[in-house]
Amino acid sequence: MNIQHRQWASLGLMAGLSCYLVLASANPAAAMHIAEGFLPVQWAVLWWIVSLPFLVVGVQSLARITSTYPELKLLLALVSAFTFVLSALKIPSVTGSCSHPTGTGLGAILFGPSVMTVLGGLVLLFQAVLLAHGGLTTLGANMFSMAIVGPFAAYFVYRLLLRTGRTRVAIFCASALANLLTYVTTSVQLALAFPAVSGGFTASFLKFAGIFAVTQIPLAITEGLLTVLVWNWLQSYAKQDLETLKLLRQES
Repeated sequence: MNIQHRQWASLGLMAGLSCYLVLASANPAAAMHIAEGFLPVQWAVLWWIVSLPFLVVGVQSLARITSTYPELKLLLALVSAFTFVLSALKIPSVTGSCSHPTGTGLGAILFGPSVMTVLGGLVLLFQAVLLAHGGLTTLGANMFSMAIVGPFAAYFVYRLLLRTGRTRVAIFCASALANLLTYVTTSVQLALAFPAVSGGFTASFLKFAGIFAVTQIPLAITEGLLTVLVWNWLQSYAKQDLETLKLLRQES
């Protein structure tokens, strides 16, 4: 077994152990995933309708990539595991609730936001079923915030800042902003569904966003730094896959 294969095997083992630890200690979460049954029916249905077109396009993109470049399947699995493990971590908030990383920035940078809509949606589905993070009726809303807004924001910020020639800065900013915008979007969703009696949508949004802001800002910075570290690892041990991704982007 050559060095690259040993590195992939060790990373796969670490990802598997991380998933096991998360699953083995699963408890109902008070994280920012909107809980099962929390949204009124009309809002739950609306976010499903909004998210489904993105999901369909994502499935088509994922099918094209895996059929044309089957050698990228392992990297896709790595990106999925990265998102699953990070977004399953619960970080206590100063308000008594919880925040968590999202992990969607890396996949959006590597494969594009449409693919991450599918992978992020699958992560949210497994978390809802296995970990009680979020729910099935609120899956559309959670998918829109974490698997659509976050990845699309990460991708466009990365492409914009990449023009400066500072790749790692672009990756850091893209991942951190994807994290923050996920929470901003969820706060908007909750404010729309539950406007305050006094102050309406604005007052409600400030309340929901303020609950997590103190914890989420440093958490977003940490996620950005972690994503840069993973990128450095890929630069060292997965150069061939990164070259294939460059070819894929040129064909798109």
